[in-house]
Amino acid sequence: MAVTIHNVAQEAGVGIGTVSRVVNNSPDVKPATRERVLAAIHRLNYKPDPIARSMISKRTNSIGTIVPFFTRPSFMERLRGVEAVIARLGRELVLYNVETSAQRDHFFRELPLHRKVDGLLIISLSPDDAAARRFRELGTPVVLIDAYSPLLTSLVVNNVEGAYQAVKRLIELGHRHIGFINGEIEGNFKFNTANDRLIGLHRALGEAGLLFEPEQVLISEWSRKGGKHAALQLLTQQKRPTAIFAASDVQAVGALEAARELGLRVPEQLSVIGFDGIEISELLELSTMQQPLQEMGELGASKLVELIENPSHPPELIRFDTKFVERRTTSPALTER
Repeated sequence: MAVTIHNVAQEAGVGIGTVSRVVNNSPDVKPATRERVLAAIHRLNYKPDPIARSMISKRTNSIGTIVPFFTRPSFMERLRGVEAVIARLGRELVLYNVETSAQRDHFFRELPLHRKVDGLLIISLSPDDAAARRFRELGTPVVLIDAYSPLLTSLVVNNVEGAYQAVKRLIELGHRHIGFINGEIEGNFKFNTANDRLIGLHRALGEAGLLFEPEQVLISEWSRKGGKHAALQLLTQQKRPTAIFAASDVQAVGALEAARELGLRVPEQLSVIGFDGIEISELLELSTMQQPLQEMGELGASKLVELIENPSHPPELIRFDTKFVERRTTSPALTER
């Protein structure tokens, strides 16, 4: 006869509800009671379902990945790297898409409690210190990709240096009026990326003795449509920029569309540099600051598996450099405009 939850409750000397809470890993069970119930489950070889079995072994063989707007190309590139490692190790990848800050906070709060996954990869969303401490207190292995916390293993790109090198290259080509299409610095998510790339712009301009022109910096959505809208505004100003640096390749694609709509020849009349190095940048021969998107995903997944196997491993900070890839959207500035 199959062992039932009633048998486990009787063996452990607790109620059925307590057994259910232990099986579902509810936090409101005293440690001594939890151990007694788990011991009864082992003795009776109680196997209600795969979830319960994984609960007993304290493993689900699943990796959770929290990612905002995972349809964005740069996030998809990172996910390819994550998936390659997870599949090779025979584990399951569970995606949690985040569209709002409320969703982000919900996942940060709830996922460690329910233990549906063995660990979490968090892409481009930096938890505050309180959330990071909570992950550690609850014993949840977490690795951040394109995000940072001093309390958690973090893989980051040197966005300041990348933006600096992009703008420096435009200055070397003779451009003195450089438009910048950035993503949101404030807002629901407050991506560090946008602020870091703005810092890189300031640094390059200052080093070259060029005046920072606030009207040459516009904020847009991290999208082709947003990039096009911002570029149209920049390119119809009285003092039109001779070059545009976009904080992402998709925004740069929008800038190319705007130039075409206005009858501007690229790169003869307008140089454009993107950031990311996604596949479309190669197809469109877009000059870009390339970051190792897939490599970051692969290493992040590997580091998380290491952390699951060795939870006492101290947090690491791993930095990645960008590389400028010059293609057909950049050229020396014309002497007359």
